[in-house]
Amino acid sequence: MNEIIRSIEADQLKSEIQEFHVGDTVRVYGKIKEGNRERIQVFEGTVLKRQGGSNRETFTVRKLSNGVGVEKTWPLHSPNVEKIEVVRRGKVRRAKLFYLRKRTGKRAKVKELVK
Repeated sequence: MNEIIRSIEADQLKSEIQEFHVGDTVRVYGKIKEGNRERIQVFEGTVLKRQGGSNRETFTVRKLSNGVGVEKTWPLHSPNVEKIEVVRRGKVRRAKLFYLRKRTGKRAKVKELVK
């Protein structure tokens, strides 16, 4: 039974996903359905965490909108995620950046990774 589940999940994986890590600033192009129309909405922010594996993998993005923190969790392999674009790389030493929730302004920024 495990082999059957693995084969079904393998079919649902996206083939091309741009590599990104926690701390990166990403632009997520998500499909929004309004009535019978469909449009793409961009959500840009810092990746707080990545969790799960295979086709169940999710990532959480946080941004500030009018001074209020907004977090959104996206399934990585969802058909509603059109594409993920990395705007800038972040230099962090943690897997989950929950401490950013308590910070505002310049303190909530992540240092940029320079290669």
